[in-house]
Order: sequence, then structure tokens, then C-alpha cells
Amino acid sequence: MEKWFVEKYSPDYGLTAKVTKSLYQEESQYQKLEIIETPEFGRVMLLDGVIMVTDKDEWVYHEMLAHPAMFTHPNPEKVLIIGGGDGGTLREVCNHESVKKAVLCEIDEMVITGSKKYFPEIAKGFDSPKAEVVVGDGIKYIKESNEHFDVILIDSTDPVGPAEGLFHKDFYQMCHDRLADDGILALQCESPYISDLQPVIKNVYVSLNTIFPIVKPYLAAIHTYQAGLWCFMLASKKYMPKAEFSSNRYEQMKNQFKFYNDEVQQACFVLPNFVKRIIE
Repeated sequence: MEKWFVEKYSPDYGLTAKVTKSLYQEESQYQKLEIIETPEFGRVMLLDGVIMVTDKDEWVYHEMLAHPAMFTHPNPEKVLIIGGGDGGTLREVCNHESVKKAVLCEIDEMVITGSKKYFPEIAKGFDSPKAEVVVGDGIKYIKESNEHFDVILIDSTDPVGPAEGLFHKDFYQMCHDRLADDGILALQCESPYISDLQPVIKNVYVSLNTIFPIVKPYLAAIHTYQAGLWCFMLASKKYMPKAEFSSNRYEQMKNQFKFYNDEVQQACFVLPNFVKRIIE
């Protein structure tokens, strides 16, 4: 008998895929982790039944969370990642030659362990000598840290459970305080196609605008994420997102990207009217 996985986006629709094998299941104090094998998407990581990572398209999310901010900053040397226990964002950050230190703070060690075992190509960032891994609450880490970072990336799950506090204005203010004078914050903030999530996008945008002088929403199409279109925010103390690249760092890295490039950097900040209306 065939087995199918269904992620419900609402009571009326969702995404489904055939499952060939269940590889791993474990439950921590925070969430339930499942890793399954599918013919269409390869291996898939689920947290509380929601897709986090797939072999097929993980690189879209990780490249688009990391690189618009990393290339907007002229010389990012110290980077903090809150969440991101699969290691994909850490991998992208550590590939930047300018980076000397990349701290990843993940609340659930189970996610790190599962990714290392079942997604080694995603988790390879953990092996970088630049990487420093902290297992703990990202809000507490930000609050208690005295370090300043050039870039902070919030690689969170949806705004429920352990990630709920990562979508609050007070947390963004703490991130602002931990950034250098020319620092940049970037984060994911859900799908604009999901009606219930549109207020989240607006609240994030409004909150960031009370703290940062430059706030730019941007979009990426991600096959396996809710409704296929995903919103991110870039909040900067000084730098506008670059429209053109002339840096040696970009020239050295550009052939390794599967999704991101300089044209995507320009295009992703162009918003369709319905997204403009959400944030307005």
C-alpha cells in the first residue's frame, strides 16, 4: 500500500508527496523531527509535520536568506545565525572568503544531529574552521552576548512554538544592538500567498522600520515551501542592497550558486502589487 505525506497549509489545501521510506523519527522538548525519503524531493526534513529541508530545493532558501545580505555588506567578517540547525545557511556563509567567524545558535540539538546524519551536503558548514556552534536559545544568546556582528541571519521556523519570540519587535531591537555600526539583519517571514500569514509579514515590516533606517522586503520562489513564494526581509543600518557587483568575492563565488546571482539580487527586491499592499 502506497504511503503519502501531506503538509496542510489550511483545512482546505496543502502539499502532498509519495513516501518511499521513513528514515528517522525523534521528539525533543521543542518539536517532532521526521526524515522521510520521497521519489520527487529526495530526503525531506519535517518539524512538527512541516517541511524544513528537501534535497531537491534546499539551496534556494539557504542562498536567498544568506547572500542578499552578505553581498550587500562590503566586508562581512563576523556573522551570527539564529536557528538554521540543518547547517545550510552556515554552509553558505562560510563560503565567503571575508568571513572569519560564523556563530550558529540553534535551540534544538536534535536538528543538528539529524542533519549531519541524513543531509551531509547541507550540514557541511559545521565542519568549517570558521564555524562556532552554540546549542541554546537564540533570544537569550542575543540578549546576553557582548559581541557585535556584521551580519545577523534569522533562520527560523514558523512563528509558533520555540520560534515565536523571533518575530517580535523587542528581539529585532536586540539584534540591532548586537550589529556593528554598518551591520545588516536578514530573516525569513513566511509566504504572502497564505492569508493567515500576511499579518506576520506586515508586522515584521512595520517593526523593523521603527528600528532600522533601511528595510527591504524581497521574494524567492521555493517549490516545497507553503504556496511556493517566500518572503524575506533585509534591514540595514547603512547599506542599500546593491544592484551591481564588482567585488572579487562575488566573482570568486558566482559559479557555485544554483539559484542566486547578481540579476536575482536586483530582481528579488521588486515586489508585485499584492505584496506591496500587504506591507502598506
